[in-house]
Amino acid sequence: MNQAIKSYLEKHGFEALRPKAVLFDMDGVLYDSMSNHAVAWQQSMAKFGIRMTAHDAYATEGARGIDTIRMMVKQQQQRDISEQEAQAMYDEKTRCFHAMAEAPVMPGVRELMQQIKACGIGIGVVTGSGQRPLIQRLLTDFTDFLAEEHITTAYDVKRGKPAPDPYLQGLKKMGNLMPWEGIVVENAPLGVRAGVAAQIFTVAVNTGPLPDEALQKEGANLLFSRMTDFSEVWPQFIEFLKRL
Repeated sequence: MNQAIKSYLEKHGFEALRPKAVLFDMDGVLYDSMSNHAVAWQQSMAKFGIRMTAHDAYATEGARGIDTIRMMVKQQQQRDISEQEAQAMYDEKTRCFHAMAEAPVMPGVRELMQQIKACGIGIGVVTGSGQRPLIQRLLTDFTDFLAEEHITTAYDVKRGKPAPDPYLQGLKKMGNLMPWEGIVVENAPLGVRAGVAAQIFTVAVNTGPLPDEALQKEGANLLFSRMTDFSEVWPQFIEFLKRL
């Protein structure tokens, strides 16, 4: 862990990592929801003649839904569709998702947030989703830690993950922070790539079926298997930063 922090600082030429905000992805990080999303993607896209596998759902997680749909249509049907047509298809995916049982909060998340808050560090969410029911659930489940103005959604950026824009916008919403003043927590390759592209220290938590290598090759600075593991080492992580 200590070497990972030093390597990050050396790579970017930063003097120190002084986090003022932790930016969480939503699905697969705050909620154990990716299996539901995978099923919803497969069911909904089949109605439009698009074959989407569970692996596709995990591999494209974090991107804006309409961007994923436009890419899949281009690949399989060799045609370009408008953002409006993609939105209509995404609306069906949303309907399928909300017809399923509500996904639970990821174990360890609230404990981690409590520690972050106790350090005087802010909490934000950066998600490729823009579904209002999900945003409302975030505000209900994490009411002690999260404010709506600190949530970045698909509608806040023109370019979604893996572009750095969502996390740069997240830094802006947390008070116009610099990259060395943030930490990204992600579970998806595209999300890790976005955090790294924004030059933010990026922690990957592999809560899905993809191999660790899929996250490591995108440049994750730290990798954990579970959110509880990250929560357990948080005190040592912060203590090391204080000594830098």
